[in-house]
Amino acid sequence: MGEYNLFKVLADEQRREILVMLKSGRMSAGEIAEALNITPAALSYHLKQLKGADLVMEYKHKNFIYYEINTSVFEELILWIKQFGGNEK
Repeated sequence: MGEYNLFKVLADEQRREILVMLKSGRMSAGEIAEALNITPAALSYHLKQLKGADLVMEYKHKNFIYYEINTSVFEELILWIKQFGGNEK
């Protein structure tokens, strides 16, 4: 996992909202900021946190940067959490 504490990154409501939005597919920073009604600076901060935890990936296309969920980190997290589920008989 990334350099940031995954659970601290996920603790923020706006970052969780960004992840829910990206569940539908790639979005540009402008689209995300507009949907959340936040400033580009605030979005930049949240995206930095999400990228640092490897929760999102960015792709550059022409003059735009698009973001999408990095599902492999979520798969790792699910596997890790499942170990606490106990044994089924």
